[in-house]
Amino acid sequence: MSNQKLSPQQQEEKKDLKIEILEKVIDLSTAGFGLVAALAWNDAIKAMFAKFFPQPENNLLAMVIYALFITSLVVLITVQLGRAVNLAKKSLIKKQK
Repeated sequence: MSNQKLSPQQQEEKKDLKIEILEKVIDLSTAGFGLVAALAWNDAIKAMFAKFFPQPENNLLAMVIYALFITSLVVLITVQLGRAVNLAKKSLIKKQK
């Protein structure tokens, strides 16, 4: 911007923008760390399957069952988190009124 003084509203918007950028950076960092953790678990689980199911043909069925279980678990957790966020939003909206 130019050297003009910002109005109080513009200053507040600038602060809000900084906070929003910081929140996004934190979200992206958290997602990145989550990906690193998921990849580490993936390697550990692959090693476990290789140890307990040394023959590749036995490995496939176990991996499919594991993938179905994990997918179901993730869907369940995601739905519950979504409900919790919606309840929190509704609670905040009621407090603001």
